[in-house]
Parts: sequence; C-alpha cells; structure tokens
Amino acid sequence: MTDTNALEAAEFWEARYRDGGPLWSGRPNALLVRETEGLAPGTALDLGCGEGADAVWLASRGWRVTGVDISRTALERAAGHAADAGVADRTVWERHVLGETFPGGTFDLVDAQFLQSPVPLDQRRVLRRAADAVAPGGTLLIVLHAGWPSWQTEPPFEAEFPTLDSVDDDLALAEGEWTVVTRETVRSPHTSPDGVEGHRDNHVWRFRRR
Repeated sequence: MTDTNALEAAEFWEARYRDGGPLWSGRPNALLVRETEGLAPGTALDLGCGEGADAVWLASRGWRVTGVDISRTALERAAGHAADAGVADRTVWERHVLGETFPGGTFDLVDAQFLQSPVPLDQRRVLRRAADAVAPGGTLLIVLHAGWPSWQTEPPFEAEFPTLDSVDDDLALAEGEWTVVTRETVRSPHTSPDGVEGHRDNHVWRFRRR
C-alpha cells in the first residue's frame, strides 16, 4: 500500500466510525467463538478489531489480547467496552495501518476476522505477517466473506472475494510447519437491514503451528 492509499484507508475508516453510531452488534463473531472456545487461553492478537467485541470476548475468557485497528475512534470505543466488561487489565489497543505497520512479538492466537475493505488493503501481506506472528504451538484463525449476501442484488462497490485455494496460495505456509484444523465454507443466515431474509457464505481457515 502506498502512502496515499494508507491515508485514504485511514480517512475512510475514521470517518465511518466517527460520523455515526456503533457499526457492529457488540457480539463476538460466531465463527471466532466456534473455533476458539476450546483453546487454552494465552496471548491473542485481534487484527482489525473494530469496536472490540471479539477482543473483549476473548479477554473475558482469560486471554491477554492486543486489539489492532486503523481507526482511533474504534479503538476508543473498544477500550470503553473492555472497561465496562471488567477486562481492561487484559486488553491493549494499538493503532496500525495494516500493510504498513504491524504489532511486534508473537502470540498464541492470531485472529483475522473479515479483513476486507472497500478501500486499498494489501490483504496478502497482512495475512502473511499474521502467520509470522503466531508462536510455536499457536493458532492462526482467518475468516473472510466468500461473496455478497444472497439478497444483495446491486453490490455497493466492486470487490474480489477470495477462494479457499487463493488464500492458501497467498499464505504460502511452510510445509511441515503447520497443521490444518479447519478449512471450509460456512453458510449462515444473514438478514438485510430492511428485514429480507437470506444467507451469506464465509470461508474459515484455522491452522496450528507445530
């Protein structure tokens, strides 16, 4: 991502959070819950944490979580939610323009939920750095939309959606170093803002570093 693109992304997301109310439900992503509730708590990195629902959920289960987002407003809201939930002491919030900067250190869990954007994002680079940040024995969890919701007849912007194979290729994980735990497409109910019932497909990858 060029400096110009990084500025565009930062301005877009900051305006989106700043100029309206909460963007998300405040509930943790269902596939995060499904894939991690059986893991022993340790250190976790939540990439693109938004208003902090996933990070707060992890912290409430004993994880020590670093939440990362491009928007200062989102991070302020996330910190407030962590304080309200009584887990402020187990959460750290860092602003990064992913693709340009990245948190230091390694983590027992690196979580990347829906790192997809209508403005420039070097997804391949971010996911590779996410894999590099997984500690030995740790887990890499990636969830990405596989397409628009079934009721979305006029997409709001042009988008390229990944396939299971394309993300495998982008990650280029070292053979013999990782175990594939989950690799599948999940179809979930998804209702439009106007109440139209439908579904949306999401891809899920969970890898364990040996």
